[in-house]
Amino acid sequence: MATKMYWLEAIAPLHVGMGRGVGFIDLPIMREKVTNWPLVPGSAVKGVMRDYFGEKVSAEQKQLLDKAFGVGGDDAGSAGSLVLTDAHIVCLPVRSLYGTFAYVTSRLVLERLKRDLIAAGYQNVPEAPEPQENEVLVAPDSKLAADNKIFFEDLDFNARVDSNITSEWAEMLAGAVFSSDTKWQSIFKERFAVVSENCFNFLSETGTEVAAHIRIEDETKIVAKGALWYEETLPVETILAGIAWCDRVYGGNGIDQDTILSTFCDDSALELQIGGKATVGKGRVRCQFTRG
Repeated sequence: MATKMYWLEAIAPLHVGMGRGVGFIDLPIMREKVTNWPLVPGSAVKGVMRDYFGEKVSAEQKQLLDKAFGVGGDDAGSAGSLVLTDAHIVCLPVRSLYGTFAYVTSRLVLERLKRDLIAAGYQNVPEAPEPQENEVLVAPDSKLAADNKIFFEDLDFNARVDSNITSEWAEMLAGAVFSSDTKWQSIFKERFAVVSENCFNFLSETGTEVAAHIRIEDETKIVAKGALWYEETLPVETILAGIAWCDRVYGGNGIDQDTILSTFCDDSALELQIGGKATVGKGRVRCQFTRG
């Protein structure tokens, strides 16, 4: 079975909502039930990919598009052969006293990512590093530490440079997410950080953006009564990843799995818009496919 990894990098604040919230956030982002970590559903990615390619394919390629993404309707409807899993969090951008911001991850995040990487055919994936509770692991030449201390938001940690496993993860992730941009590969490696599970859980709940919104009355041009709500978004530079593969193609008339993957999941990055608030520039992501 042909399989690839896909990576999402948020270029603008990203809101894929789950409806009304029960807390003070009226419109929260979608999160995993068990871990409460942010995610982007595979159905959302697949839907915007169909729209993206639907505007570009010729009439001769329409059948290929339908075989990959499916056809709606009760009678003539059919499922698409292209499958995308949910995109799970890989790195959460967190404000840092040194280096401006950090790409923060944890051992458990990397362990789950390693499982997906192996399923996608990657070889020699390193073990996940395990920092102590009040410690942050960084790669050599990191810009996040000074005097062996690191400060994320209002949290302070001891810095430990790990030239082995942490450096290997930084190198591998930089090459996958920013495969065609060596400058951003360097920026990523200089700001890659591994924190403890408890710290990552805390940051994944408090490190998102929450913005207040209001509605203005057309006639009075003042705030409408009761029209105040809070909306949560994933911040710029959030990185998520999932798996893409192609199931059996039924009635393809010569269309096979590799043709679908090479056409819609090639090595060039896709500029997509996912989630709400497209008219105000929200939800812009860069989608990159890689093979092990």
